[in-house]
Amino acid sequence: MIDWLMHFALKLLETCRDILPIVGIIIGFQLLVIRKPLPHPRKTIIGFFYVLLGIVFFLEGLELALFPLGNLMASQLTTPEFLGVNPVAQAVSWQSYGWVYIFAASIGFATALAEPSLLAVALKAEQISGGTIKAWGLRISVAIGVGFGLALGTFRIVTGSELYLYIIGGYIIVMIQTRFAPKLIIGLAYDSGAVTTSMVTVPLVTALGLGLASAVPGRNPLLDGFGLIAFACLFPIIAVLGYAQIAQWLSKSSLLSKP
Repeated sequence: MIDWLMHFALKLLETCRDILPIVGIIIGFQLLVIRKPLPHPRKTIIGFFYVLLGIVFFLEGLELALFPLGNLMASQLTTPEFLGVNPVAQAVSWQSYGWVYIFAASIGFATALAEPSLLAVALKAEQISGGTIKAWGLRISVAIGVGFGLALGTFRIVTGSELYLYIIGGYIIVMIQTRFAPKLIIGLAYDSGAVTTSMVTVPLVTALGLGLASAVPGRNPLLDGFGLIAFACLFPIIAVLGYAQIAQWLSKSSLLSKP
């Protein structure tokens, strides 16, 4: 117990050191540029302490649960016994990793739905658009994009193909979609790619990529283990733009079908 408290105290001090520049900039601008006292200093200090505690507990959770869990799942899903292949085989067909693709898609879909940042953006978008953009529709489309992107990213790791080919091809699709998508959704779609890579998705995705690259024969974790987050950023943009285009097409079809 004493060792854990010492470890927690050290982690708290490290977090204070990391947060200190942000606090210094905010207080400096408040006092030196805006030249007004800090409103509600007692509440601000209490809130700052809560933020520090939350970050420390979150970092501890990453080290104790999320990173080991991602590595464990990747290693278990790629064992020769689970894949049903010869343990001494030098090469395994990419078709044998079907459960890896399904797991990556499932974890991407679930973590995207659980992202607090995505929930906040979706609720604000629905509020500002007057209900034209539905929060659940936006969240589901983003989650589908993340799920598909992670499945494709794990396929890239398994096959060892070049990352830039997928990224360039994806952004070519995004540019084409941007040309024809409703202007209302374009900015929101581009932001949706960023809000998915937050506190829930990134740790699991990183652990999954590194664990998979370590478990697949012939892959280097440093070269092949990273890049999944790029897929998690890119494909939600495609999904949201596609969602808007389909909604626009259905709206026009319903108007044309009315007498």
